[in-house]
Amino acid sequence: MGQDVIILVIAWILTIVGLIIFIPKNKIREAIVIFLFKQLITWIIGLIVAELRLIEYPVREFSYASQASFSFEYFIYPAICVIFNLHYPENKKPLRQFMYYFSYCSAITIVEVLCERYTNIIKYINWEWYVTWISLFITFYMSRKFYLWFFKLNKNKRGST
Repeated sequence: MGQDVIILVIAWILTIVGLIIFIPKNKIREAIVIFLFKQLITWIIGLIVAELRLIEYPVREFSYASQASFSFEYFIYPAICVIFNLHYPENKKPLRQFMYYFSYCSAITIVEVLCERYTNIIKYINWEWYVTWISLFITFYMSRKFYLWFFKLNKNKRGST
């Protein structure tokens, strides 16, 4: 097993452990909705980015099926998004909320840049780190708005039945 595969396995393990630790049992339903919504966004964007050869994933799980990274687009990013949304500082000042977005996007981008420089998990072709950061910010924002809309809608329906 190569270094890159070991890194992917460790990323999967850490992600699973993170989900177990950071998702309260009473929020599992919300976590599933967030996870599926983020999967929809990241899988489509990941496929487009890979097919346009903006990013390449030399080491990936399903090399014959897709040019995108299954681990990142379909599991790791959506899982991080779940934790992001369930622990969002809802009643805090806007600066604190922005810093929450900033810290998540920056941490993920730093890890991605390190992977790009030192592994074969990801290679930027026509891509820059700031495009990752911006796309993460936008998709986290979209998932946050969807989460608020979806569960506000459901609360209204529960109250009327």
